[in-house]
Amino acid sequence: MTVLAALVAATLAVAARAADGKPDRPNVLFLICDDLNCDLGCYGHPLVKSPNIDRLAARGVRFDRAYCQYPLCGPSRAAFMTGMYPDQTLVRQNAIYIREHTPNVKTVAQMFRDAGYTATRIGKIFHYNVPLHIGTSGHDDPYSWDFTFNPRGHDRYKEERIFSLVPGQYGGTLSWLADDASDSEQTDGIAAALAVEQLKQNAADGTPFYLAVGLYRPHTPYVAPKKYFDMYPLDAIKVPTLPDGYLDTIPKPAVQSIRRKKDQINLADSLARRAIQAYYASITFADAQLGIILDTLKQTGLDKNTVVLFTSDHGYHMGEHGHWQKTTLFENATRVPLIMAGPGVTAIGQTSASPAEMIDFYPTLGELCGLKPPASISGVSLLPALRSVDATPRTSALTQYANGYSIRTSTHRYTEWGDNGSLGNELYDHANDPAEMTNLAGRPESANLVDELSVLLRRRITEAKQPPKGVTQIEFENRRRVPR
Repeated sequence: MTVLAALVAATLAVAARAADGKPDRPNVLFLICDDLNCDLGCYGHPLVKSPNIDRLAARGVRFDRAYCQYPLCGPSRAAFMTGMYPDQTLVRQNAIYIREHTPNVKTVAQMFRDAGYTATRIGKIFHYNVPLHIGTSGHDDPYSWDFTFNPRGHDRYKEERIFSLVPGQYGGTLSWLADDASDSEQTDGIAAALAVEQLKQNAADGTPFYLAVGLYRPHTPYVAPKKYFDMYPLDAIKVPTLPDGYLDTIPKPAVQSIRRKKDQINLADSLARRAIQAYYASITFADAQLGIILDTLKQTGLDKNTVVLFTSDHGYHMGEHGHWQKTTLFENATRVPLIMAGPGVTAIGQTSASPAEMIDFYPTLGELCGLKPPASISGVSLLPALRSVDATPRTSALTQYANGYSIRTSTHRYTEWGDNGSLGNELYDHANDPAEMTNLAGRPESANLVDELSVLLRRRITEAKQPPKGVTQIEFENRRRVPR
């Protein structure tokens, strides 16, 4: 379909709804950062400056216990874009196209396209190798979009200036640059400008839209203009420490998950501070780009009829548990920021303590916009919590990684490694140990709770492995991809 034909089709869909006397359905602005944890002002971080994300939280609902389904970019993004668990998408590693395993799946963007919306992607929504694929379509799904934009900025062109723990490697290694280029020259600055153009165009022609904007920061390499680095003096940064004997208290697979990157173990304090500074700088830079987009949404008047969802693809360690980056089953890597605002969100400025999963985005956006998701999805709508933060659409959240599964309830995290916990388990009491440093699983006084949570976890795993209705699954044998 040509650009002109797509615009004409979308315009006719709007006119048809008006002719039927039906009110226009809300638009959707989906905003996502890459590798962002909950180190944000509105989540209580004492240093990180995120005024625009905080401003969005003030006019919407902030979820305090939202979790990814897999703490790695590709599997997580495949999950929330399809509303299906990784054991249903069969995407458990990076560098996989969603239709390699589920050729007839309907993504959330397709649901909106089928309803007459124009679906547009700017930047990273499905998996990309960062920074290698910046400026390309990466492992995107072309069936999901009417229009796509692949920004490429100064951060991609000047890689030889980037410091890396492993020279020449950037995407999977701690690496950073305090750049001398402006915001607008960076890839995410270009993405923000493209989003501004799209919003203005949508406001002018009245086209109902699903606009997904995926920023690359704060993913490594942590590249941001120098002014953002200057906001975080090195002497103000605290580096997490690990108590002696800690590794003896957790199962071997958990140890392997936090010791996977050998070049990032026991960093010198000065180097660790610089890495954290660069990560914080990248967050504040990304926040500034989000502010440009949100300001345009308001200036055009589209904020009155646009649902905004802001999130990340998974959490991130910055030295906690002696680990840097992602791919663990601790709170640091599994918890994500989640804020929703706009029409249908009435618990304005409040915080929901209900567990939430990223696969819940699909049915929630569908219900807010009056659309019916396909029978294949496993997520549940979070709409009750958007109307009253006392509501609990879920009582637990499930995450998996490698040969482990973990469940987060309102009070505890429980994890089993191997078949039925054959390789060990972990139990953490979040009321007394929010940092998850004391494994209670082997203590006699925890036995009853462990049994109870084990039953719950295994039930959730069984449900997450159910074949999705109406979706063909193709599993490949002997296919090994290395997570980054």
